[in-house]
Amino acid sequence: MTPVDEFSLIRLLTGGKQTNAFQQEGGVAVGIGDDAAVVNVNSGTQLILTCDTMTEEIHFKRITMPDRDVGFKAMASAVSDIAAMGGLPRFALISLTVPAGNNVERVRSMYEGLYDCAGRFGISIVGGDTTSSAGGITLSVTVIGETPAGQALLRSSAQPGDVVFATGYMGRSAAGLEWLLRQNLPSEQWDESAGSEHAKLVEAHCRPLPQVEAGLALSRSGVCHALNDISDGLSSEVWEIAEASGVSIDLLEERIPIAEELRAYAAAQGRDPLEYVLTGGEDYQLLGTAAAEQALALQQALGEAGIALHVIGHVHSGPAGVRLIRSGGDTLTLERQGYNHFKDRKDGE
Repeated sequence: MTPVDEFSLIRLLTGGKQTNAFQQEGGVAVGIGDDAAVVNVNSGTQLILTCDTMTEEIHFKRITMPDRDVGFKAMASAVSDIAAMGGLPRFALISLTVPAGNNVERVRSMYEGLYDCAGRFGISIVGGDTTSSAGGITLSVTVIGETPAGQALLRSSAQPGDVVFATGYMGRSAAGLEWLLRQNLPSEQWDESAGSEHAKLVEAHCRPLPQVEAGLALSRSGVCHALNDISDGLSSEVWEIAEASGVSIDLLEERIPIAEELRAYAAAQGRDPLEYVLTGGEDYQLLGTAAAEQALALQQALGEAGIALHVIGHVHSGPAGVRLIRSGGDTLTLERQGYNHFKDRKDGE
């Protein structure tokens, strides 16, 4: 393999991936090729800016994700932060660090995944940076979104009397990761037939879909108060809302949705599927609160748009805290558990 220099690599990764017409329609005045990008923003609009980083051997391994999925997930993770604010993602910047003498095909695959995810949500990739490293690959994605002024949904807006809701299923990504680690095979050697019964779990881990449409619908509803995305496990995200809002939250175990494929996998491991839901993370579903009297109408409105909304708890006044009301009626004080970037490694040591 012949190494390429920085500028050749940039041309290889960005040339023709998004047409000028596509970018101009998305509001790009000046795209890749100058010192910085220039974009048009509507008046009466606030920008939402976020950045997310994935590092080889910390956030992904060759045995847990194909390179194309690494790129897809890096974009999805950042886009999910925009969705969690009820915003519309518009533009992205990519920073790539690769070892000297980089494997061009690996990087090309990652960029295919980046563009795949960006294209699904109408996001224009407008620039970034590349540099070399002595270690593995690091991929950092910055996404800029927008929302009508004053309408961003915050973690700190939960109110006593609200219901707590979640979109979709949780815990599947963690189960998919666990299964992949046990196989301990490079992604090129994955036997799809052997893993077919766990395909939904693996897909949930490798190619999660941020809930942009749900976030926009919740913002437009006018009855959603707090919102967060589930990146570090349900327990951790509920705690973030409780602390930021200064409220107490009760989760109802019997109301938390569990996918059948997760139930089957957890049973085979002799584990409670709720463990994966509470502490797993990387599902990128949305967690939030809404006025109780409007909850049913909100649930029906989102359902008509094809978005599942599950009421899973209640908000109370009092010191910040989270309790789990078990199906049998027992009450469990829920500790703040989930992935911590400075203590854990998602894909093992």
